[in-house]
Amino acid sequence: MKNDCIIESVTRDAAGRLLVRVKGREEPYPEAKVARCFPWSLPETYISIRDKDGKEIALLKSADELDPANREVVLQELDEKVFNPKIRRVTDYKTEFGVTSITAETDRGVVTFQVRSRDDVRVLSNVRALFRDADGNTYELADLRALDAHSRKCLEEYF
Repeated sequence: MKNDCIIESVTRDAAGRLLVRVKGREEPYPEAKVARCFPWSLPETYISIRDKDGKEIALLKSADELDPANREVVLQELDEKVFNPKIRRVTDYKTEFGVTSITAETDRGVVTFQVRSRDDVRVLSNVRALFRDADGNTYELADLRALDAHSRKCLEEYF
């Protein structure tokens, strides 16, 4: 973990926000956040635990570093709070001033997001990719071949 920080507990306060206690610190970190780090294809590895201002408290190499109760809270938080819709179809695609705007039907409804550069796209295979927007949300394209012809044409430039 980052700076040899040992997580003692990850719980929720009365309002449902994360409360993280670390060994050697009297006060807990209120309103903590968790975030997945690369590789996104291994969702239970490299999990960043951050304070309410986004400063990293600890970096877990694996969720297995936590005891079962703490691991459950962290993984539940990732599942509930991390927006990671799966792209099913592209309905609108346009590029202006070097920024590509993509409107897509996903498993979580219709979303519009912007891709500013190729650095915002992580190609995981010749048919799978993750798109990251300016807010840090990720949009997963599980299989380019499963999309309709229009959608494939819009996104194939990233492969």
